[in-house]
Amino acid sequence: MKIVVLKFGGTSVGSTDRIKKVAKIITSYLPKSYKVIVVTSAMSGVTNELVRKSKEISNNFIAEEYDVLVSAGEQMSCSLISGRLNHLGYKSRSWLGWQVPIFTKGNHASARIKNIYKKNIIKYLKSGGIPIIAGFQGINSSSRVTTIGRGGTDASAIMLARFFKAEKCIIYTDVDGVYTTDPNTIRKAKKIKKISYEEMLEMASSGSKVMQPHSIQDARLNRIDIEVRSSFKKAAGTIITKRKNILSNKIIRGVSFTKNDAKITLVGVKDKPGVAASIFEPLYKNSINVDMVVQNISSNGKETDLTFTIKSDDLSKTEKLIKKNKKINFKKIIVDDKVSKVSIIGVGMITTPGVTYRMFNALAKKNINIIVISTSEIKISVLVSRKDLNKAISILHKEFNLEN
Repeated sequence: MKIVVLKFGGTSVGSTDRIKKVAKIITSYLPKSYKVIVVTSAMSGVTNELVRKSKEISNNFIAEEYDVLVSAGEQMSCSLISGRLNHLGYKSRSWLGWQVPIFTKGNHASARIKNIYKKNIIKYLKSGGIPIIAGFQGINSSSRVTTIGRGGTDASAIMLARFFKAEKCIIYTDVDGVYTTDPNTIRKAKKIKKISYEEMLEMASSGSKVMQPHSIQDARLNRIDIEVRSSFKKAAGTIITKRKNILSNKIIRGVSFTKNDAKITLVGVKDKPGVAASIFEPLYKNSINVDMVVQNISSNGKETDLTFTIKSDDLSKTEKLIKKNKKINFKKIIVDDKVSKVSIIGVGMITTPGVTYRMFNALAKKNINIIVISTSEIKISVLVSRKDLNKAISILHKEFNLEN
């Protein structure tokens, strides 16, 4: 049985007119002898509205009921898509996570799929049916509804493709693929035909919003090729696949960036074993993600200045946690909420010398100061003043020949 998994994002099903278009896309695969499994997000804005209602009810809404509430949006989309397909004369029905069932493990709001019961869906496919499965949700060992966190519908589609051994997993969204950088920022940005899991993972974690990092990691671990396509126009998308499937002469494949960063520097921290852990422990316990970290040791070896970045939304909370932390001593705290991170990504830098120099030199020529630097095997990130961000993106995009 030749199976294709089609996932539709919130903007793709954002209105009844768009759902009618989605139904046409789904049925276009049937003449190609595919059995189609559809995974859908909630209509755009619905989940945010449900979250807002939970906050109006309680500022400490219990996790079990939160998952029941926010998973309701996908139920609506499933029903509407199935209803449209039945109207067009096709056999279709909605399947919620507990009806498949999709088994998860982990905490509410951040569960991960561990198993999918296939028998019922396979039987339905063989009977000519088109199952419309709610993304973003499953059930745990206590038979409670769970949700899979941001990007959860992508993760649902990828794991369904894995368990059903699908030939294709296609993510339909409001963009027609992955670009060398945000085309709304740089008009000369180019669509990438194929990109490796590793490059896409780094781009996503560095600011690209096409897919969530954990969904890409699921695809990488399970070796599921993904195609990202637009549900609004007919055009080839971007394939996310293994490195060996890609032929490219580009050293750098993309420039990613984030705008909502803040930098904190603790000056004159007593340098002793465990001090960094003491600083970051309360942030970890309060689910505050720390990104770039730089430490400078004083000449006498007794003190250090520690700089790190967080999201701007977490700045006030982070300052309060640091100031009331009795385990650490420092002379002063310096805060800058007008910074941004820009990153260059590409597996080509592993074997190509001089990439770091080219990046830093290109920025220096335009008088852009680098505040913080962090690197991985295939990524170099720098923190710059937010006023210089667009200029930095443009310079690096041109420097590494991504316009052609």
